[in-house]
Amino acid sequence: MLAVDAGNSKTDVAVIGADGTVLGTARGGGFRPPAVGVEAAVDALETVVAEAASAAGRPVRGAVEHVSACLANADLPVEERELADALRARGWGRTTEVRNDTFAVLRAGLPDGAPVRGVAVVCGAGINCVGMLPDGRTARFPALGRVSGDWGGGAGLAEEALWYAARAADGRGAPTELARALPGHFGLASMDELIEALHRGRIPGARRHELPPVLFATAAAGDAVAAAVVGRLAEEIVLLVTVALDRLGLLDKAAQEPEPEPEPVPVLLGGGVLAARHPLLNGRIAELLAVAAPGAVPAVVTAPPVLGAGLLGLDRLGAEAPAHTRLARYYAEIRG
Repeated sequence: MLAVDAGNSKTDVAVIGADGTVLGTARGGGFRPPAVGVEAAVDALETVVAEAASAAGRPVRGAVEHVSACLANADLPVEERELADALRARGWGRTTEVRNDTFAVLRAGLPDGAPVRGVAVVCGAGINCVGMLPDGRTARFPALGRVSGDWGGGAGLAEEALWYAARAADGRGAPTELARALPGHFGLASMDELIEALHRGRIPGARRHELPPVLFATAAAGDAVAAAVVGRLAEEIVLLVTVALDRLGLLDKAAQEPEPEPEPVPVLLGGGVLAARHPLLNGRIAELLAVAAPGAVPAVVTAPPVLGAGLLGLDRLGAEAPAHTRLARYYAEIRG
């Protein structure tokens, strides 16, 4: 089978045997159909697939039984279908399944051999949440930004930090150390200088992704405004989780203590913001979940998402548990 995890910034591809052995891998750039178009994005993906196939000693086309692709920007079911059609047209495998890349985090975070049952939240540049049951039922959100009701992720945190810092600096808002910490990060003396530099492009907008760590450091130092932003993110994440659990019929079960029954409900936390394990954020998430859903068990996922795509593919092929274990062990050894 062919496992694909294609994110906004990088793409990982693996050719995997039916027994879970990794036969070949390759890494490429980001997968951005909205920016370049579906065909151009899949063209770039095909280059990475060809490298992985070459490493495995196989042809690109018709090389595998199944293609399991977890893709960024597959945010709506219609986009999943369009991308699946585009991948099928390349003839890489006999069958193809495309899912949003958040499903890869969900599958990668579950124990070996465990059924696909739980909820995952990814908080990186943006924020997304999905849930899944063993019978294939899912819960998901469009995750298209403010137009679909979202708040959070690195971009949202940077925007919020800048907003509070600007208002503190000009007197419209409460005092906050962010008014000094944010410009200081770029070697500037004031928010006025930072606002001008961002507006006129002397500091590229892409560098705003450097600001969330400054926000978390300021919050950890005791700044009330920064801490409130971090707290709001924790509340948003727990809200996503509880809504997804409710849609799957798991909230009542998760609202009970996990011992001895019912079975605990995994809540997997991934993406750069959550994987950083900021104590204020992750600790507050655990506190809120303990009240809203005591049977939900949060865990940070550090395994590469391509593992999740591979495990989903093995699930589809009906592989036995040792194949899942072998694949998980391969990526655990790489991380080690």
